[in-house]
Amino acid sequence: MGFFSNLFKKTDTSKLQEALDAGAFLVDVRTAAEFAEGSVAGAVNIPLGNISQQLGKFKNKSAVVVFCRSGSRSSLAKSVLEKNGIEHVINGRTWQTVQQLIK
Repeated sequence: MGFFSNLFKKTDTSKLQEALDAGAFLVDVRTAAEFAEGSVAGAVNIPLGNISQQLGKFKNKSAVVVFCRSGSRSSLAKSVLEKNGIEHVINGRTWQTVQQLIK
């Protein structure tokens, strides 16, 4: 199990890195107050509760990276987007993770 979980983590990280390198649409799904305290340069703030009303902002994006404080809200955001037909959504987990991977 350990080997396979590490393999999947590496695969997820490499997909995230590829998306970031390709200029993915970066979306911080935390609250506006959390976003104001710091986020990733170039990211837009669309709080999780507003995702369904903002679907138009995700249309025709080649890749979308969603992230938050711990990875929980971004996981939910990814599910909402995929259920609404948005493809190529990657859960970047935390905003710090995404920030560290941006070159």
